[in-house]
Amino acid sequence: MVQTESKLRIIPLGGVDEFGKNITAIEYEDDILVVDCGSIFPKEDMLGVDLVIPDVSYLVKNKARIRGMLLTHGHEDHIGATPYVLRQLPMPLYGTKLTLALVDLKLKEHRITGIPLNVIKPSDVIKLGGFTIQFIHVNHSIAGAVSLAITCGAGTIIMTGDFKVDFTPIDGMVTDLATFAAYGKQGVLAFLCESTNVERKGYTMSETKIGQTFIDMFQQAKGRVIVAMFASNIHRVQMVVDSAAMFGRKVCFVGRSMVNVTRVAMSIGELTIPPESIVDIDDIDSFPDEELLVVTTGSQGEAMAGLTRMAYNEHRKLQIRPTDTVILSASPIPGNEKPVARVINQLYRCGANVIYGQLGEVHVSGHACQEEIKLLHVLCKGQYFIPIHGEYAKLWQHAELAESLGTPSQNIIIPEIGQVIEMSRDSLAITGVVPTGGVLVDGLGIGDVGNVVLRDRKHLSQDGLIIVVMAIDRDNGTLVSGPDIISRGFVYVRENEDIIESSRDLARNIVMSYGRIEGSDWQGMKNRIKDDLHRYIYEKIKRNPMVLPIIMEI
Repeated sequence: MVQTESKLRIIPLGGVDEFGKNITAIEYEDDILVVDCGSIFPKEDMLGVDLVIPDVSYLVKNKARIRGMLLTHGHEDHIGATPYVLRQLPMPLYGTKLTLALVDLKLKEHRITGIPLNVIKPSDVIKLGGFTIQFIHVNHSIAGAVSLAITCGAGTIIMTGDFKVDFTPIDGMVTDLATFAAYGKQGVLAFLCESTNVERKGYTMSETKIGQTFIDMFQQAKGRVIVAMFASNIHRVQMVVDSAAMFGRKVCFVGRSMVNVTRVAMSIGELTIPPESIVDIDDIDSFPDEELLVVTTGSQGEAMAGLTRMAYNEHRKLQIRPTDTVILSASPIPGNEKPVARVINQLYRCGANVIYGQLGEVHVSGHACQEEIKLLHVLCKGQYFIPIHGEYAKLWQHAELAESLGTPSQNIIIPEIGQVIEMSRDSLAITGVVPTGGVLVDGLGIGDVGNVVLRDRKHLSQDGLIIVVMAIDRDNGTLVSGPDIISRGFVYVRENEDIIESSRDLARNIVMSYGRIEGSDWQGMKNRIKDDLHRYIYEKIKRNPMVLPIIMEI
């Protein structure tokens, strides 16, 4: 009897057909690896939601088979969900120094203990269950980014994570193309490559290119320089601080994530700033404007971030002045264009000199463009190709690019979240689906906001609320007081007394038609009040508020 070869299974639980929430399960025989564990910004219709994290119910069901989590780098779309997932799925983590330092900060904030944090260095090789994993250094917009070469009995797969090919990086460490090429010579079963910038031709500009831009801006600035950027872009923080030091400026960090991340980066040696160059925000008024650099959060127009609060005069220590030069050193994440534009408009209203992507080279992407992507395809020579990290249009275009480079169309799969992709040296197929989706985080609640709650929130935001309150005698079941009508977000009561009074009369007539009211009849009466009020209000003013009858026993 011939023994059949075990197949490798790849299950994207997030990060495909979307930007963010990256998490993938890799399975072989009895072992599972989890790659990344990211979050995503809520969509505009997710009213009140703070964060969206992946549904890991499949992993919970198979937790006995999980051997560990591999983290490619420390951006929120790759580590943002770790404290929520690790609370229910404790497992050892493997990542570079900065990546794990940022995760450790999150775990401490959430008071989660007992998670093994295993620091690796690029080129390190580890063994987990039936898998052998090598970490490959790549350039990105955060230090410590790595790709993964994962080898098992079925073959080797390479997952790039987020990367670009920068031949003049700030830290001098170029993407390890030699290791990619070595795996390509040995044979790569499947190549999984990010697709963020697949639409852009050419190469991504080197991070060092914007260094001169910062120097020129500091030279021209007369007052304070305020730079908004991602807190995790440590190399750019270093570049900005070094540029400021050339002109005798001290630096003040503003925003919780900026303060926390820079503190962590300095503690592990990824960021070098003399202590005497750092100014506490409480002491900022002690220095002349021309001697200050403020590095803040808010490059994405977030409502509570440092730059936004400064622009709207809501920050307790800092407000924008006409003499300020404000630099937005980041591109809007897809979906954030409107809030970023609002903040830019408000900065101009404050009289500041505002510089952003369209006005100067103040940001470069951390993601590879077409020529860099082609380079890794050619080096890795994957038998199969699966595009990852991007909306469907980008995955499709990446698939077309791979086909143009010689990968047969039958060897390419454009994945959907939850699909089970099985492969061996002789076959590639989608063999099923697992439960997936997004879990909504609202305050301290995780997963308690679902479609029904979101639908109610949307209804309230669009049409408002009418509350019908009445009191009924517990003993004889008769109406004691009310019905009273309370309107919130529906109409201004003083200017629409006729509608309110008519609604009250309608509700009263319904109640009186029941005569003696027993508790068992209340739900039927509530439903009738809702239906009749909905009908009356829509006929009257073509609106559809939420109607909430409340009956109190006295």
